[in-house]
Amino acid sequence: MVEIERVSREVERLGDEMVKTLVELIRIPAISPDYGYEGEYEKAQKLLEIIRDWAFDKVEVYEAPDERAKNGVRPSILAYYYGEKGEDSPRLWILTHLDVVPPGEGWTVTEPFKPLIRDGKVYGRGSEDNGQSLVSSLYAVKALMNLGIRPKRTVILAFVSDEETGSKYGVEWLMREHPELFRKDDLVLVPDGGNSDGSFIEVAEKSILWLKVKVKGKQVHASMPDKGLNAHRVALDFAYHLDKLLHEKYSERDELFEPPVSTFEPTMVRNPADSPNIAPGEHEVVFDCRILPKYRIDEILKDAERLAEEVKEKYRQENLPEVEFEVLQRMDAPEPTDPNSEIVKLLQEALKKLRGKEAKVGGIGGGTFAAYFRKLGIPAVVWATLDETAHQPNEYAWIKNLVEDAKVMAALALL
Repeated sequence: MVEIERVSREVERLGDEMVKTLVELIRIPAISPDYGYEGEYEKAQKLLEIIRDWAFDKVEVYEAPDERAKNGVRPSILAYYYGEKGEDSPRLWILTHLDVVPPGEGWTVTEPFKPLIRDGKVYGRGSEDNGQSLVSSLYAVKALMNLGIRPKRTVILAFVSDEETGSKYGVEWLMREHPELFRKDDLVLVPDGGNSDGSFIEVAEKSILWLKVKVKGKQVHASMPDKGLNAHRVALDFAYHLDKLLHEKYSERDELFEPPVSTFEPTMVRNPADSPNIAPGEHEVVFDCRILPKYRIDEILKDAERLAEEVKEKYRQENLPEVEFEVLQRMDAPEPTDPNSEIVKLLQEALKKLRGKEAKVGGIGGGTFAAYFRKLGIPAVVWATLDETAHQPNEYAWIKNLVEDAKVMAALALL
């Protein structure tokens, strides 16, 4: 405990430097080419510049090819600080992501990429998601370096691309192209979710299905509906009955999760009608489904297809309507991390020692890249101290959370 106290004091001493680093990183809009931006290259270069003279034992850069991005790559950085037994030490990964979501609208405190420090907070896009935790992980290790302490565990700081749009060019690519990087006995912390007092440890995630339903009818003047087939009406009928079917059939509860049920939310609609007197020939609706791990996505897709056949028969006019499905995103939930696993117990111990808190273990409906580790059978937890302002206008990170979370991360390496 004495060593943890020494490191905690050093983290506090580094507080101003932490804020400065966060501000520098926020200024660089590392947004995916999926949204028409250049990706994470410039931010990765800034990060490499910041840590150039730090005492990491090894820094590796991996570049997933993506011709849409600046210099045609989506970079990920791994920085190693060896434990007391050198390369033979047990290993702790702390994974954060370089990319941020687009700025969006409604900012009033500052502009998204002009960070502002006010009332103990740092405002800016990416400040909380995931800049706060990225900087906390950096300075947890720097505090160890400054004191000349080799921790019990080798710390691998991973700063990856493409978390916000599916990890195809980030963790998923690393695991596919460089499986040698990962070991079954690794411990993994993903500080990309949590609550405002840091008392929640996420060990499980729901399956995710984003399903687009495309209905084709026949456009016609709205005053003569019998001469066409209103795709809007067909889609409304289908969406209503799909929503009802899914909620009734997949209704069991699992109190590990909040909320403790599967959710099926229609979120987006579109049709080409640009006048009140047009009955459209096309209509799209998107469902965001967050499904308890006990249920299979394939079964839900089969139910949607069976219902589509019933609706098509109900409205049949020659070869219309057509109902097509497009899966926009799919993530099948892996087995949860065992609540009694080493990484969970260590994190609970660290929080008890540093904050006097008994941390609760549970599951969430959102997706993080902890799921990729769980699929490999590597226990991973998601934890951070956050107000959950991610993706919102006026996103901010508390400076106190920046510092206090770094103390917990350092403790994980020492315990």
